Order: sequence, then C-alpha cells, then structure tokens
Amino acid sequence: MGNTSSMLTQYDIEEVQEHCNHAFSQQEIVSLYHRFCQLDRNSSGFITGDEFLSVPEFAVNPLSQRLLRMLDGLNFKEFVAFLSAFSPRISLQQKIEFLFKVYDFNSNGKVTFDDILSVLRDLTGSFISEQQRQEVITRVLEEAGYRRDSSLVLSDFMRVRMYYCFQYLYYKLSFRSLFTD
Repeated sequence: MGNTSSMLTQYDIEEVQEHCNHAFSQQEIVSLYHRFCQLDRNSSGFITGDEFLSVPEFAVNPLSQRLLRMLDGLNFKEFVAFLSAFSPRISLQQKIEFLFKVYDFNSNGKVTFDDILSVLRDLTGSFISEQQRQEVITRVLEEAGYRRDSSLVLSDFMRVRMYYCFQYLYYKLSFRSLFTD
C-alpha cells in the first residue's frame, strides 16, 4: 500500500476496512484506492494539500483550509479513515468526534469560543455580522450552562450539542466526488 502504483491485496483491503471500523465495503475501498491513486499525482503514496485542492468540491468548501490541516500528507489508510466520517455506516458518536476535531483548530483537545467563532465565520462569510455570530455562540453556550470563556472538551462539546447548532458544517463537508471515477 505504500506505493500507489501497487495493487491492493485482500489482506490490505481487510486491514483498511478494520482501520475504518467497516465504514466502507471492500468494493468501496477498492474504488477509494483508485481515487486515491488519481489524486496522488506524484505516486508518493501520500496525498498533499495541493492534491486535495484538485477536487473541485473540496476547493470551494468554506472549511477547506481548516480541513487541510487534517488531510495534508495522508497515506491511503489515513485517507479512508478520514472519509469514514462521512459514511452513513458510522455512529453519531464518531461523527461528533470528527466535528470536534474540525472545531479544535489547534488540536489541543479543547474547543473555545474563538474556535467556534472561526468555524462560524468560515461558514457564514459576510451573510451575518460578527456581532450576530458572537451573540449566537454566546447564547448557545449560556443555554448549555457554559460561559464565553469556557473551554469545551469532547464530553462538553457533546453535552452542548454544538453539532445541532452547527449541523450545517457537516453538510458543507461533502466529498461525494471522491467516490466517483
């Protein structure tokens, strides 16, 4: 699996399937492998941020720069694990954990008011004012029993149900084009 010019063995397919908690069938993993090889233009066995940006849907995604920090330098196994967050076969818990990583920009295991504000800013652009964004986030945090200066760990993030308020984020992260040749 290290070099993209090699073919996947049955063992490789099963290993990747196990790694992504069976989010994809064996046939889907083979399709993803072919797509990975297309994206890996220099056949290094890894996909760079620039190669990911060649996917039109990814390039125009308002969160593409935020996601690139999660994507740059992925090998095939990591590529499939990343995409598994969008599979209907994974649990809500796993999807929330993925969203938490998107919000946790500095990867310190905590989501702050500023992290949430940054995501909301990316998603809304100029459609709402900075003051409106701050008011929405403050209200959501306060209703859940948190203050603006709170740092949320994953369990707090889940309790706040931030994913309901910003479910739009999940739907903006569409990678359907990766499944087609």
